[in-house]
Amino acid sequence: MSPKPINLLPKFLVTLALILTVALTAAADRPNVLFIATDDMNCDLGSYGHPLVKSPNIDRLAARGVRFEHTYSQNPVCNPSRTSFMTGLYPEQTNINTNAGHFREFIPGVVTMAQHFRNNGYYVARIGKIYHYGVPDNIGENGNDDAPSWEEVRNPIGVDKVVEPNLNIIVPGESPGGTLSWLKVPSKDEEHTDGIGASYAIEMLDKNHPDKTGRPFFLAMGFYRPHTPYVAPEHYFDWYPKESIDPVMLHPNDRDDIPKAALPDRPNQLDLTIDERKEIIQAYYASISLVDSQVGRLLDALDDLKLAENTVVVFVSDHGYHLGAHGLWQKSDLFEGSARVPLIIASPFEDAARGETTKSLTELVDLYPTLSELCGIKAPPHVAGRSVVPVLQNPGQSIRDEAYSVTDCRTVRRWDNSKFLGRSIRTDRYRYTEWDEGSFGVELYDYERDPEEFTNLAYNPEHADLMASLRRRLHERQSEANVDRL
Repeated sequence: MSPKPINLLPKFLVTLALILTVALTAAADRPNVLFIATDDMNCDLGSYGHPLVKSPNIDRLAARGVRFEHTYSQNPVCNPSRTSFMTGLYPEQTNINTNAGHFREFIPGVVTMAQHFRNNGYYVARIGKIYHYGVPDNIGENGNDDAPSWEEVRNPIGVDKVVEPNLNIIVPGESPGGTLSWLKVPSKDEEHTDGIGASYAIEMLDKNHPDKTGRPFFLAMGFYRPHTPYVAPEHYFDWYPKESIDPVMLHPNDRDDIPKAALPDRPNQLDLTIDERKEIIQAYYASISLVDSQVGRLLDALDDLKLAENTVVVFVSDHGYHLGAHGLWQKSDLFEGSARVPLIIASPFEDAARGETTKSLTELVDLYPTLSELCGIKAPPHVAGRSVVPVLQNPGQSIRDEAYSVTDCRTVRRWDNSKFLGRSIRTDRYRYTEWDEGSFGVELYDYERDPEEFTNLAYNPEHADLMASLRRRLHERQSEANVDRL
């Protein structure tokens, strides 16, 4: 008689169920993540020492966590910056250095930060702009999103889209997202895209509470402001009377020692009147305060839902923003105002460092490994950044000797149609920048003596040894940023 076949399927199913149960149990014990990204926000915030801007809720978050004084975007343009911090790779490794293209064309198999959390049992959702969107054109759409990153997405759209025909715009006929444009609206916060987005986020926090789902969450809230057009409720404009605003004017001879390659070509922004400057800055600050109020709603929801004790909160911008320094507005260059970003990380597990500030040099590519470590998940081997958890535990700790940034001259036309990169490192004291390996100019600024970058020391023979050292360090970082990690 033939032996009776053994049916292994029931045992396999039981084993699989046990494995899944253990995995879900392990995931359920992990912290949640609320990842808040803003668009085009510089460090003009109360907690960063700005005397005029009102940002009480972002400041409240800073009091809960660690505020990073020296964090830098890897490319101060929306698409390359967001691609970089979401993939954990440098822009040269993603092949995304302008607002054109999608990283999946070049690195189709990369596991993004959001995907990584999905793969580890998290509920992962996006609201608004996390990957690149054309603003305002793509508001309400998926934009240049990455579908594998998310389990659920919401694309808010509000009154700011409806009022676009009424915008004040410096260059009539130009896309309002690419030039200076603004409008104050007699409206409520909850009618604006960012207010609607915050409402979605609060709803999703409640619906996906780990007590209800048995899973931790990674919720990415992407605010659209203060990106142009600066559209905000009228009452925020009232917070910033124009007479209280002291606009930055172009200093005589400021541009004389700056290479042409370093200056985005926006001629219509050079001759703004004082009143125009005040109106633009007022609208930008009003937009910051609109976002700040929505951050406050999210923090209140975490408290009300008793989620704050087990949720890591990140607040970050994709890059900085100019409001007149060097005659520049907006971004896409390698000066401090464009490359530097606000970053606050509030971890409920690092009590000793709450409310502290760190001067540790940090890059946005460091977010991926940092959040992975805080949540007990090993970062994938391709990730190029470094975890800043040691800094959260000891804000006096340093993890980098310099921060690295690049920009592509095609992003904003310079004086001709040349195609080359500018590369820069920021140390504790200096910034050293090369345009097309130095063939289109070099820059050296000493922030200890010249915080506003008025004097380019690159051609001063007294600094030859320093220049040689910084050149070597820049080229080392350039080599690291071009290593194929996939």
